[in-house]
Amino acid sequence: MVHMWVEELKNGKYKFVERYEDYLTGKTRKASVTLNKNTAATRKQAQAAITAKIEKALKKDYAPAKDITMKDLVEEYRKSQALTVKKSTYKRNYHACNTLMKILGENVLVNRLSARYVHDSFLATRKEGGTLNEHLTRFRALIHWGYKNELIQDISFLDKIELFPDKPHREKIQDKFLEASEANLLLDYMTVDKWKKLTKFLILSGLRFGEAAALEISDLDLKERIIRVSKTYDYNNNVTTPPKTFSSVRDVYIQDEMLDLCQFIRYDALCQRMVTGCNLLFQDNGTHVNYFSFNAYIRENSMKCLGRFITPHVLRHTHASLMIEQGLSLDIIARRLGHEDSEITRKIYIHITERLKEKENQIIAGIKIL
Repeated sequence: MVHMWVEELKNGKYKFVERYEDYLTGKTRKASVTLNKNTAATRKQAQAAITAKIEKALKKDYAPAKDITMKDLVEEYRKSQALTVKKSTYKRNYHACNTLMKILGENVLVNRLSARYVHDSFLATRKEGGTLNEHLTRFRALIHWGYKNELIQDISFLDKIELFPDKPHREKIQDKFLEASEANLLLDYMTVDKWKKLTKFLILSGLRFGEAAALEISDLDLKERIIRVSKTYDYNNNVTTPPKTFSSVRDVYIQDEMLDLCQFIRYDALCQRMVTGCNLLFQDNGTHVNYFSFNAYIRENSMKCLGRFITPHVLRHTHASLMIEQGLSLDIIARRLGHEDSEITRKIYIHITERLKEKENQIIAGIKIL
């Protein structure tokens, strides 16, 4: 082991030096500090300064951490996310990581995690399989990030963790969308005009709430019959940002059924602009429409007239289901919705086509050909 040594300089000062090994290259480097005297006190001072220099240099070499805790890993992950993802994504993942630390323990050493420990810890929460699988997806993303950034040495245990059993698909998919009769019943039940128009707009266009809330009057081109979607409103952080994905930037065609509604909405927006000066297509006294107010209104009214709660996003799925019933292909629907890939849309497609097939079989069963 190499210890610190002292070199007397021509100017009468003393240079304290120590060798250390560069982690990445394996080569020997030197760290030094120059002081005025060579005494027991200055040697102690020099040793502390050199040790700090070496530790700082080795940290820059990115040597893999051996005993990083769950809390430390999450903190590093959040630093990266703050620079690389949208605010809405950061906020969602922030809360997801809090949940993971609560489930697994924030002081657990990540390099000592096992598939059994993770599985049992998740199971102990007594949450539904679908919810646990959502947590597991975020956990995998976190661990893969840590491995990629050399904070975790081995992630082979992830391959041993299987998805948790979930409720059968047929029990849940119907709650993801409204039938045409249910959509009409909900619209007829609504009494607040602005929410009724927004609800119908989302059903007929398939836009996300954030996309609709970000629309300006000029984005509604009635002459070309196009809704230009190029941004989204992040209601959690009160900012307008680029869309979720590249495919989300799109022109949505205004079909005949929707044209009159768009004319009314545009007229309302122009009238409000004269008062507020706001160019938004949907607004609340010069500001973006409030998601939480809209969501509360939708939930209350859907429960009263349909007997179940729905969210604004269900209206988007409803658009997809109604398009499927009209015989449009998944590709056409995906382009209209601005999806690169949607598992939910695919499941709705399968569910509705199976139901239509059953209806066809019932009709055919009663036919007498001869």
